[in-house]
Amino acid sequence: MGTKPGLQVADPFTAPCSLLPMFIRIGADKPAVGLLCISIRVRFMTSHPSKSSIPHISHLRCLICGKEYAPDQVRYVCPDHGHEGILDVVYDYERIAQHISPQSLAANADPTIWRYKPLLPVPADAPTPPLTVGGTPLYAAPRLAARLGLTHVWVKDDGRQPTASFKDRASAIAIVKAWEANAEVITTASTGNAAAALSGLAASVGATTVIFVPASAPQAKIAQLLTFGSTVMLVEGSYDDAFELCLQAADAFGWYNRNTGFNPYMSEGKKTVSYEICEQLHWSAPDVVFVSVGDGCIIGGVYKGFYDLLQLGWIDHMPRIIGVQAEGSNYLAEAWKKGEDVLTKPPIQAHTVADSISAGLPRDRIKAMRAVRESRGAFVTVSDEEILLAIPELAQSTGVFAEPAGAAAYAGLRKAVALGLVSTEERIVVINTGSGLKDVASAMRAADLVGSKAIHIPPTLEAVREALSD
Repeated sequence: MGTKPGLQVADPFTAPCSLLPMFIRIGADKPAVGLLCISIRVRFMTSHPSKSSIPHISHLRCLICGKEYAPDQVRYVCPDHGHEGILDVVYDYERIAQHISPQSLAANADPTIWRYKPLLPVPADAPTPPLTVGGTPLYAAPRLAARLGLTHVWVKDDGRQPTASFKDRASAIAIVKAWEANAEVITTASTGNAAAALSGLAASVGATTVIFVPASAPQAKIAQLLTFGSTVMLVEGSYDDAFELCLQAADAFGWYNRNTGFNPYMSEGKKTVSYEICEQLHWSAPDVVFVSVGDGCIIGGVYKGFYDLLQLGWIDHMPRIIGVQAEGSNYLAEAWKKGEDVLTKPPIQAHTVADSISAGLPRDRIKAMRAVRESRGAFVTVSDEEILLAIPELAQSTGVFAEPAGAAAYAGLRKAVALGLVSTEERIVVINTGSGLKDVASAMRAADLVGSKAIHIPPTLEAVREALSD
């Protein structure tokens, strides 16, 4: 497939942003309940890639009824189940194996997620955003391991992504898929990080979005949106309200919808973290992986990545995946423990300091439950205090500064050790999904909990001596 007219692969998206940054608060008298909306108009090309341009996709399969679709038959969900009919992308692994291998990756200098392009749901020659998404460090954490009586622990730090969260992996895919769809506007609902990720990735290609997040999102996340040039509408409501409003707006205005648990391709971006973990461990899969869970898309992607590698024969076992939820946002953990059907289980009222994993009705709950069940994993829950305490402990043991949702994964490891869910010699990876700079207020609360305070002194050496002697 040749380059489309007006689009240069080396500099893929050059249309200037058409909207100035602003934010609009939607009040109770408006036809929407309080959410943050970002608007970015994206100028895409006019011709669609054909189905044959992504030949390594076999089909899309509904995870509820099993019905199969060609990629060009449906855009998002199985129409037999309304907005709940989440689809799984099924690949032709024999074809993929002809184009990528551990050996070819060893010779590939590209550090981004696009090094795995033959495993992603995009055409081989698709233009990609210029930001360096992926290639985040996997740190050995011997001191952290020793604190817990373990031997092998690593921390995968996705706070090092361009917009400082794991969500950049999905948003990079969203940009390319929206281009394929000739979309003029991309929209998403978010607790903050997905919004920032889409806003930043869109800005990198000269595009402009409409994104919905709760008005309660941390100021740092809202600041990112404004800085990237987004139109930001703050509305009082929950993430679940944001999600529903986003669906309505996308339908009404024909926008491309990035929503997790709705757009089947978002977990395909997030799965790249599992590729990186295994490659960084020299294609020796870990025994256990800990990841925080809100909407369920990240954990679903983590599982899908390991599943892909198993099908290709690049790893010899599926790691156990432990999903960590906040006690105040424990929908999936409760359903797993009680054996409840997540298609009929009603929403809960979610409240947690870890805003990134606050979800009363996890939208990607089917993939999340599959991840834990198929990997023989588990869900654990942690309190807000345990999450906050994990922030300085993780930072002081590894140098990784995590926001509450990222630190929740480490708090989950602590809980799993206490419950006997992991053994001393197992090889364990903890995924940090976001930088602590995303929520400085929570970091300050965490520091206060452990008695870490700054010392105010006059500008004299004697004052320094006195402070150090106390």
